[in-house]
Amino acid sequence: MSNQQLFDLTGKVALVTGASRGIGEHIAKTLAQSGAHVIVSSRKLEGCQLVVDQIIEAGGNAQAIPCHIGEMDQIDSIFAQIEKEHGRLDILVNNAAANPYFGHILETDLSAFQKTVDVNIRGYFFMSTQGAKLMKESGGGAIVNVASINGVTPGDFQGIYSITKAAVISMTKAFAKECAQFNIRVNALLPGATDTKFASTLVNNPQILKQAMAHVPMKRVAEPGEMAGTVLYLVSNASTYTTGTSINVDGGYLIG
Repeated sequence: MSNQQLFDLTGKVALVTGASRGIGEHIAKTLAQSGAHVIVSSRKLEGCQLVVDQIIEAGGNAQAIPCHIGEMDQIDSIFAQIEKEHGRLDILVNNAAANPYFGHILETDLSAFQKTVDVNIRGYFFMSTQGAKLMKESGGGAIVNVASINGVTPGDFQGIYSITKAAVISMTKAFAKECAQFNIRVNALLPGATDTKFASTLVNNPQILKQAMAHVPMKRVAEPGEMAGTVLYLVSNASTYTTGTSINVDGGYLIG
């Protein structure tokens, strides 16, 4: 198999959540460039459609379906539409996430706690169960959960977010173990500090950023596009014997 064939996604149907900007946008565009029909999803249709238009302009195939993964009825709705329109799902990238609270863990209120858990744990879990059921029907597929290095080493003042991302890493292993028999592979991407609107509290605060970069051997923040290649590997024929693993893309942060 040639290098081009290893990463060829022609004929595959892919769903990427949180894909209207940042890491998710770059993942969606990369999968489309590799031949997949990409369903671009996030809470608001307008942002998704902008990404779809750019993919189509570049010669790819995509459509926009809004979904707030913190709302169970919206999860049911998007998978019903995918099944009706495509009859299959080959690739699921759980990238949408919530991080509403930045502050000392002792000051975490119930609202911030609940929102973070509803999206980052419950949302990922039921997106994965629905996605895997569709994949099972058509002979298999690949799921990638975008977790975080904070799931390994908790980030300062990001307590509940870090806790949910640790759960995502464990969830990845649990799904990988039980879904392997259906030819469904499940892996996780663990980004380090990345220059996105989502991470603006870190990236735009010079003091916090300087402190964080002191622990990054590459001494810089990642660009969102630097996450997409790892996801392409994990959903392609290049990784057919890879499941249950978490890949750090963090400039060396977790080396210690």
